[in-house]
Amino acid sequence: MQLAEKAEEKIKEDIHQKYITKETCTIFGKGLLMGTADIIPGISGGTIALITGIYERLIGAISGIDFKFIAYFLKGDFKRTWENIKNIDFALFIPLVSGIGLAILLMSNIIHYLLENMTALSYAFFFGTILSSAVVIHRKEDKLAIKNFPPLIFGFLFAFLLVGLPALQIEHSLFNLFASGIVAICAMILPGISGAAILLLLNQYEYMLFALKNMQLLEICVFSLGALIGILSFSRFVKFLLRKYKSFTMCFLIGLMIGALRLPYQEITKTIDSIFPVLISGLFGFAIVFVLETKFGR
Repeated sequence: MQLAEKAEEKIKEDIHQKYITKETCTIFGKGLLMGTADIIPGISGGTIALITGIYERLIGAISGIDFKFIAYFLKGDFKRTWENIKNIDFALFIPLVSGIGLAILLMSNIIHYLLENMTALSYAFFFGTILSSAVVIHRKEDKLAIKNFPPLIFGFLFAFLLVGLPALQIEHSLFNLFASGIVAICAMILPGISGAAILLLLNQYEYMLFALKNMQLLEICVFSLGALIGILSFSRFVKFLLRKYKSFTMCFLIGLMIGALRLPYQEITKTIDSIFPVLISGLFGFAIVFVLETKFGR
């Protein structure tokens, strides 16, 4: 009898281990996609998180981090320190952040090259991905009610006007990089608003790409610190909205995505040479989101 119970426990343990490994790899893949999106002007890593079914878990995990463990640790209360730390969703954060970081480091040069040399095709692809993301998210939600049109329209107007603003001539001081990190990360976790586009408006996008390419650690660390503070603060507000006003919030986010199409559209019209390749690129971008949603969405 004991042998049978041990064998059953071993089988359950093996299944659990395989599930953890598969889930870890899946989350890492989502991190790669989010990191790639976060350095593209026009696409939000939050959009990728939403269409791949990880958004609400991510917001909940970030907003649930309690830094009391630092105080407990300094007081020497290691038991309460551990109890506090073990509530952090490391199963999500470790593979996801690893994927995001790796994608940003590897893809920054590639994205910069594509935007410089294949501008219309690149932005047509982004246009397709943003449009289909809005469609996918709308399909995930209930039918749009009349009461949800105001946040949809407001989200559209907000993003449309925001991405149409001229770039500000802000210097690249450490304080400005820190502040830009706070603002950009808040945009990155909102589906529809691109953190990279915000950095463009703040005149920090190309500078941060250059810093990543040349591994300027001081600038990267200062920007990252601002991003950390921004995401820890803003995630609590987003979690509150999703918990109390989910349908309104989702309609607002869909409006953001549609309004944000202004940025890739402007870039396409300024650099287009031939309509056919642009259409193909846009359709490919449109289709790939549905592939991602089918593969990763839950």
